Formats: sequence, structure tokens, C-alpha cells
Amino acid sequence: MAQNPNRDINEDKSNREVLVKADHVKVYFKGKDKKSGTVKAVDDVSFHIMKGETFGVVGESGCGKSTLGRALVRLLKPTEGHIYMGGTDIAGLKGADLKKMRRKVQIIFQDPSACLNPRRTVRQILMEPFEIHGMKGKMDVEACIMKLLNLVGMDLYCLSRYPHELSGGQKQRIGIARALALEPDIIICDEAVSALDVSVQAQVLNLLQELKEKLGLTYFFISHNLNVVYQVSDRVGVMYLGNMVEIADYDKLYEKRYHPYTEALLSAIPQVDQNVKTERIHLEGEVPSPSDPPSGCRFHTRCPKACDRCRREVPELKKVAEGHFVACHLY
Repeated sequence: MAQNPNRDINEDKSNREVLVKADHVKVYFKGKDKKSGTVKAVDDVSFHIMKGETFGVVGESGCGKSTLGRALVRLLKPTEGHIYMGGTDIAGLKGADLKKMRRKVQIIFQDPSACLNPRRTVRQILMEPFEIHGMKGKMDVEACIMKLLNLVGMDLYCLSRYPHELSGGQKQRIGIARALALEPDIIICDEAVSALDVSVQAQVLNLLQELKEKLGLTYFFISHNLNVVYQVSDRVGVMYLGNMVEIADYDKLYEKRYHPYTEALLSAIPQVDQNVKTERIHLEGEVPSPSDPPSGCRFHTRCPKACDRCRREVPELKKVAEGHFVACHLY
């Protein structure tokens, strides 16, 4: 039975519009054979994204954050659960309705070199969204393309260039411009700066922040870098092995974290102030396979605070403070 799209998930007291709701979303992949098992990349994840905010998602590689981002764009269809965009369950959309939805949600990929067609010029790359959505004859596309270049800080001479003639930072700016072309409501940033040099990362992050303020954008920002997430996010979700284990406002999360996994992640951040001493929490063991996850809490095999209940029962994501939710039996 379909869930009510108006049901509150991770209760929010703000008057801002809830743009996206993920309700008990699961994304599973079948293995190559019976021995491989089913990979539970995303397993029973619920959260919401408010209009105009940046919702950051952080976690180790393989935790399911990119899979979740692709499900929001409907590049992947949830195995179970529902994703509501503006109150509409996107899983059931087809044809023209699906195409209309995809105008409103765009994605910026990790590797700008891999996501730009090497046989097309920048002009052709930026023209493509308008062609796909049948808008080429309905508007001054050339003027739109020039506006897009101006928004991302690129010169007009780049229009005749091919991707291999651009730097990594320039390629990612073109990727951002392409994502902006159809004036989306939300942009999925999938490790959008991790492939760039540190100095270029800062420039691109500043650009994303400027565009958010200027255009009223909403971001779903995926990263394994805690410092980057802290810099850009309004709220942060922490993922471990397909589960969302903690959600909070960025400042509350970094000030007071509840989940042992979040504590371990944040302990790895270097402190600039030498007077502030933090003890690094070293987690023992390896991350279990998503095709054979542990019973109960998935973190219990590495958690220094695990108890018998953790091994038996899956913890629910529950409110522990205003705007702060955690999935842990300790609370």
C-alpha cells in the first residue's frame, strides 16, 4: 500500500516547503549468482529535503549515498519505498510525466571528464538539454547558453572548445552550467568536487554557494569529506552500510553527535586550534559486505559501545533533540 505523501518524516518545525521526501526507501541489486547474494545498497532510508536548503550526506565509500542520489533522479528505481517530489511519487511516473519531473531534478557527477561528450563542443553540450526537452525552437537558446556561461564564470570563447581543451575546474563548471540549463528545483551533487585539486575545490564550492543564493537552489550534496559537508550543508545525514544513522543541522551535528559512527567520523577531522585536543577513535575490523550485512544494528560489529540488543534489533531513527535524529539503542 502506498504511503501518505503528506506524512511527516523526521518532523520539522520550519514553515519552509518540503521539496523531497524519501519514505522507507530500499535499493537492492541482485548478485551475479546465488553465492553473491543481494546487495542492499540502500536499506530502509527516510528523510526529507526542504526547499532552498543543502542536505549533505556523508559516509564511507560504498555506504549507499551515491545510489540514493541516483534514486532521487530516477536513474535507479527503488526496490521498495517511495520518493516524493513535490508530493508526487516519482516511481510511478512514465513518458511525458517522467520527462517533466527530470527537468526539475538534475545531477552533477564526480568526474567531469567522464560525463562530458568528448566529441561535442561546449556549445553543443549546453544545447543538448534544450534539444532533449523540445525547447530549442521555443526560446532563444543561444542567449540562455551565454547566460549559463556567465553564471558559472566562464568566457564565451569556451563555446567552441572541446572538453579535452579545458581544465578540470572548467569542465566541472560546464557540468554545473548544464545542470542549471532547465532551471531545476533541486540538484544532486554527487561528489562534485572530490576529483578536483584542493584550490579548485574551494572555487567550485564557492560557486555552488553563490548560485544557491542567487537562484534559490536546493542541493542534495554527497561527499565523503566531512570538512566539505560542513562548509556547504544546512543539514547533514550520516550513512553507514545502506542505513541513515543520524540526521541533524550541520552545527548541531558537529557540536553534539550521538551515534558512535558519527563520533568516529568526526574524530578524524584535523583540529586547527592546537589548544583543542580530541582523541581519534579507531574503528576495528572491516566494513561488512552489503550483500551480507550483520543482523540488528549494522554498525555493531565495529562499535565500541555495542550491547546484546544491538546484535538482535534494528534501531529506528528517532528524535533525540530538536531537529536531531539518531538510529541507536543507546538513546
